Amino acid sequence: MSASLLIPHRTPMRLVDTLLSVHEGGGVTESVLPPTSMMADGEGRLDEVTFMEMIAQSYAAFKGYMDRVEGKPAGEGFLVGVRRLEVTGRAYAGDRLLTSIRTGASFGGFAVVEGSVTRGDETVASGTIKLWLAEDGR
Repeated sequence: MSASLLIPHRTPMRLVDTLLSVHEGGGVTESVLPPTSMMADGEGRLDEVTFMEMIAQSYAAFKGYMDRVEGKPAGEGFLVGVRRLEVTGRAYAGDRLLTSIRTGASFGGFAVVEGSVTRGDETVASGTIKLWLAEDGR
C-alpha cells in the first residue's frame, strides 16, 4: 500500500516528517531535522538516542495510519524499552533520513518493533524496541 502522509508539527520532539509507504506489518518514514533541533549538537550531529526515537515515532505514524484506515481514532503508545540499538554511522541535521520499521510481534497491548535508519545507501542505526499501546492495553 502506498502512503504519503504529512505528519502535523505538534511538539519539538516530533522527529518524523512523512509516512512514505505502508506494507504488511510496517512502513517507511522520512525525517529531515532542522539545525535548531534539540537532538543535534553544536556541529549539527544527531545524538544516538535520536535513532531509537525515530524508530518509535515511525511505528506511531504507521500504527496511526492503520487505525484510521480501519475507521478507528489513532491511539497512543509509549516507548517502554530498547532491546538492542546498534549505531553504525553518523547523521546530521539537514540529512534526509529514512526509517524502515516492521512489527516483530504484538501481544497483550505491547508491540516489538524492528527498525533501521538510513542516510542514502548507508544504514546509520538499527534496533529493536518495545512499545506499550495504550488503546490495546486498557
